[in-house]
Amino acid sequence: MHLDPLAIVTAFGLIFLAELPDKTMFASLAMGTRMRPLYVWFGTSSAFIVHVAIAVGAGSLIGLLPDWLVKAVSAALFAFGAFMLLRGGDDEGEGEDGAGRAVTGFWPVWTTAFMAVFISEWGDLTQITTANLAATNGVLSTAIGSAAALMSVSALALLAGRFIAKRVPLRTVQRVGGLCMLALAVWSVAEIFVG
Repeated sequence: MHLDPLAIVTAFGLIFLAELPDKTMFASLAMGTRMRPLYVWFGTSSAFIVHVAIAVGAGSLIGLLPDWLVKAVSAALFAFGAFMLLRGGDDEGEGEDGAGRAVTGFWPVWTTAFMAVFISEWGDLTQITTANLAATNGVLSTAIGSAAALMSVSALALLAGRFIAKRVPLRTVQRVGGLCMLALAVWSVAEIFVG
């Protein structure tokens, strides 16, 4: 196997553009306002790498999972995230200095981010595109370009989340993040019926 720079750039460009308006980007942004962004990024990146490996290794098998089941589980995870962000009083998450307290612990944050992305990305446009590119442009080059693009979009979303969290009161950020997660849950349920 050799690396094809053009295939890497092609995969990066296509996947980056396809992922920008994706619900996973918005989920990363919402998680980044409440949890440690670096931990979230490790979780989302791990899930993306697993999905890229699956896509390039067995792209045609992705469609074997029932689409409605994948979307239903995705909706449940987003709804749980919304519940976690919207619950509690106005002073929840405030430290002695009045600053917001993020959800802590590497493994809890990593697991939450990994599962949110891992479940919601099944059969996603970026995964299907990665599988198609791997069939024509080479497995390793496509995997590198696709993974780099997905990880880059997640990093951009997390940076935006941190920027917002520093300028807006934590409770407002939590409410907006919770409403975004709730909207993603509704979107996932709607996709079951709309297709």
